[in-house]
Amino acid sequence: GSMAHKMAAAEAPPPKPEGVRKELAANQDGVRKSEAAATTEEYGYIVTKQRCSQSDESIENMWLCLCVPVPRSVVGPAVTFRIRPNSKNLTAGDVAANAVQPTSRWLFATLVAMACMGSILVAAMTIACLRHHAHRLAAKKLGLGPEAGSFSHQEYQDLCRQHMASKGAFGRADSRVSSVSSQFSDGAQPSPSSHSSTPSWCEEPAQANMDISTGHMILAYMEDHLRNKNRLMKEWEALCSYQAEPSAVSVALSDANTKKNRCPDSVPYDHSRVKLKAEINPSRSDYINASTIIEHDPRMPAYIATQGPLSHTISDFWQMVWENGCTVIVMMTALVEDGEKQCDRYWPDEGSSLYHIYEVNLVSEHIWCNDFLVRSFYLKNVQTQETRTLTQFHFLSWPAQGIPTSTRPLLDFRRKVNKCYRGRSCPIIVHCSDGTGRTGTYILIDMVLNRMAKGVKEIDIAATLEHVRDQRPGMVRTKDQFEFALTAVAEEVNAILKALPQ
Repeated sequence: GSMAHKMAAAEAPPPKPEGVRKELAANQDGVRKSEAAATTEEYGYIVTKQRCSQSDESIENMWLCLCVPVPRSVVGPAVTFRIRPNSKNLTAGDVAANAVQPTSRWLFATLVAMACMGSILVAAMTIACLRHHAHRLAAKKLGLGPEAGSFSHQEYQDLCRQHMASKGAFGRADSRVSSVSSQFSDGAQPSPSSHSSTPSWCEEPAQANMDISTGHMILAYMEDHLRNKNRLMKEWEALCSYQAEPSAVSVALSDANTKKNRCPDSVPYDHSRVKLKAEINPSRSDYINASTIIEHDPRMPAYIATQGPLSHTISDFWQMVWENGCTVIVMMTALVEDGEKQCDRYWPDEGSSLYHIYEVNLVSEHIWCNDFLVRSFYLKNVQTQETRTLTQFHFLSWPAQGIPTSTRPLLDFRRKVNKCYRGRSCPIIVHCSDGTGRTGTYILIDMVLNRMAKGVKEIDIAATLEHVRDQRPGMVRTKDQFEFALTAVAEEVNAILKALPQ
């Protein structure tokens, strides 16, 4: 226990009254110390505030630090002791003075330990609160709270979460994968996003939705086209001389809008251009370089063909996505090819970015194989607080001035796009750099294969391309792209026939 006061007395052993006793006041706390000079033994006592016993832990601790044997006895609140001559020359005064110090040291150590434990506890609680607050903020930011709209995540789960790896760096052993960032980036890359994952190939099977006789008939027609090079050349020449009616492009080429076009010869027709709500647009304009592509129902466009956004048209692009209710974006170009910018990055590297009133949050980025990757976004209108989810399919293996080395990756890419899109009534946004060559080829392949899946038995790809060019000029730029479209259709029909029960 704590000491109320201490007193050390040095006196001649009784009964020697001639001994000289000298008493000194030690301090104002009532500590008294008495010492006798030139004696062989010294005696003293210490008075505590409470009754003690011989085995009391505090009494034991009092003597441990002296490192010399000190005979003592306990009577009520007093502890008496005797000091004999010792090698350390300890006196009764030293013993009395030392009696208070150990207790003070133990008390100080206890207080320090309690303070440390308290600090650790407070820090842990603070971190827990901050993390909880951060999770709530993130949920609110992504529109996952009660105010969020209800939407299905099944397609996204199938495509982006099926094989999601733990957070970390890309596996870049393969040379193609190691160059992915350079293909879809126009600048220095930060460390890989926490949403990224390693490549995982999982080919989508061809849908067996065609009868055998129709399939063989179409396949024979396509193979004949591909074998007869003269016929193919004549067909392409006829397509090049084809003129769409109407074909006015006055809005796209007006002084106010020319700066919004990436290529001056790749612009939308007036009659089929996508119109934005001018009152919402930051520049109070309804123009964007994009065209609606109708397959069969004029009231329900199947595609929106557009150029790769420019840095100053990114907010226009997201306004178009929002106003047309689009949930799928098909990107057919890298951001930079051979040092030339093909498209500006219109999504954040990680986290979220605000483009006018549209907040885009990157949820995941998954490399399916060396040829394409899939990103998932949450898109939020900060004015209305409405939130939607959409998926971007980014094909990496189609050079600007060429064609893919194989149709297989593109066909598997298309199957995954359609699996995600299945059941939707909104248009699919397709873009490359200028929104004509690669964009037109992909739309042509998809439109022809969709018609076959619906049971159409006679397929005229040249006539289908004319139908597409009626709605946007320059779709499918080269003969190689047209021939690639024929090859892709033939390969898919062949895959469907193999999938049919024999």
